Amino acid sequence: MHILLQFPFDSQLLLRKRKSIKKELLASPGLMEKHIAILGGSTAHDIKDMLELFLLDQGILPVFFESEYNQYWQDAMFGNPELEELRPDIIFIHTSNRNITGFPDLEDSAEAVDSLLEQEYQHFEVMWDKLREAYHCPIIQNNFEYPFYRLLGNRDVSDIHGRTNFITRLNQRFYEYAQAHEQFYIHDINYLAADYGLEKWSDPFYWHMYKYCCCMDAIPRLAFSVSNIIKSLFGKNKKAFALDLDNTLWGGIVGDDGVENLAIGPETSMGQVYTEFQQYLKAHKKLGVLLNVVSKNEHENAIAGLKHPDSVLTPDDFISIKANWEPKSRNLVQMAEELSLLPESFVFVDDNPAERAIIRQQVPGVPAPEIGEVEHYINVIDRSGFFEVTNLSKDDFKRNEMYKENARRAELQANFGSYEDYLLSLKMAATIRPFESIYMSRIAQLTNKSNQFNLTTKRYTQEEIEAAAVDPDTVTLYGRLEDCFGDNGVVSVVIAEVKGDTLDIILWLMSCRVLKRDMEFAMMDELAAKAQRRGIKKLVGHYYPTPKNAMVKDFYALQGFTKADKDEQGNTRWELDISEGYKKKQHVIQVQN
Repeated sequence: MHILLQFPFDSQLLLRKRKSIKKELLASPGLMEKHIAILGGSTAHDIKDMLELFLLDQGILPVFFESEYNQYWQDAMFGNPELEELRPDIIFIHTSNRNITGFPDLEDSAEAVDSLLEQEYQHFEVMWDKLREAYHCPIIQNNFEYPFYRLLGNRDVSDIHGRTNFITRLNQRFYEYAQAHEQFYIHDINYLAADYGLEKWSDPFYWHMYKYCCCMDAIPRLAFSVSNIIKSLFGKNKKAFALDLDNTLWGGIVGDDGVENLAIGPETSMGQVYTEFQQYLKAHKKLGVLLNVVSKNEHENAIAGLKHPDSVLTPDDFISIKANWEPKSRNLVQMAEELSLLPESFVFVDDNPAERAIIRQQVPGVPAPEIGEVEHYINVIDRSGFFEVTNLSKDDFKRNEMYKENARRAELQANFGSYEDYLLSLKMAATIRPFESIYMSRIAQLTNKSNQFNLTTKRYTQEEIEAAAVDPDTVTLYGRLEDCFGDNGVVSVVIAEVKGDTLDIILWLMSCRVLKRDMEFAMMDELAAKAQRRGIKKLVGHYYPTPKNAMVKDFYALQGFTKADKDEQGNTRWELDISEGYKKKQHVIQVQN
């Protein structure tokens, strides 16, 4: 991650150095190309430039369509050949309160105000519906920031004639649409403007001079916020914290000061600050974010500190606790291996700037935010958007428990003489079926999150997943796995296209938390069975190498396929003849199909 693009960033420096930063980022390996349409109600060129930098930094190579000034509605409703040719993966509608065509007059009746509100809302709803029907891709829509003046003073927020009241009600209608429609996301510029400072954000000079909806210096902040939604939709969120202890989760050094003298809890103002930070971190567990410790400490002292009677976080809240005197970079890489995650899935939080610098140098891709003083820890981490929520599933709520169950499985494994006996002891049961509506959101989420066990790293929107499910020439499978320790949820996805008597596997992925459990063989057995029932004679698979999926380079060889082709980029094509039959490969999972 580029240090200049990490929050808090210097907006003026980014605007000056945008070209050199872009050139540097374009050299990054493994960029994921995505088509993004910006339909603007104000000048959006600089927003596009800044958005490009942040997306490149997050591993996404954007190809843009940008509407002409204030042509967002016309391009959406009446079509635009350039937009249609782009076939956008994301549509971002960049409007602001400057695009509200009418506000209440002080003499308007309540009925007249309601009618005006409905008219303004319908202007947007018909556009959203038209875009959904035409492009079947996620839509990101700005809400409206508060006005830069209040004619009625404080009454402006409560009186139906007030602009503040009108915008609040209009925003609420937007939120209700978002709640009722999947793949529709609100970009909260109302919060951004308030957080930035409404007076600076809404400086009228920039509107009348350049038709910017906000001041120039706020543009990087706006673009960064939009980029967080986009990278979340494409599975680029972080997944875990790696947290220091001393002077990070509590004030003081537990080994020197003793547990009883740590600053934590309600007795002192500084203790209250650390408590609030721990509460903030603990709340992330319900989002599915994994909490871990990487601390230079004696293990016993670390545990003792976490058992402080006023500590919000306890040892049970953490998946992994590495408290020793090894380099933190080494501990973080080892932790990632143990949890079957990539190191860049972690956010490293440490009060020591030297440790942060070492992590950035030794473990590229791991953000180590400049958190400043403890009073600002939450501010910096929260506004960095590491864990931007676009979808929240039941599996997210259970993720921490799933990883703890994996740890218990690892402990059990040590008690068995053979690996097969261990797998049998887990009493695994799998459900393997064609895509079902109840799991569409989770399946789409998996296709955008899974990077290591992903043969082709193709990404799908939920609309594309739903289309594949009903396509008669497409075979789909999801796999759900349970065992004696718990339910892992939906962990594997396969999409394949029927081409005559051949089944071409275009997507195969699996969650790394069920590695080495034979789930991939169970999925292949069911795929082959479905293919045979359709008269398929040959299975074809593909492996496209990326910097992250080397673990599956031999996947098809292990499944009995023969390598048929390899190009200069290392992309391989594999074939398996099933015309004379197929021998099942797994015998440790009870499959319900």
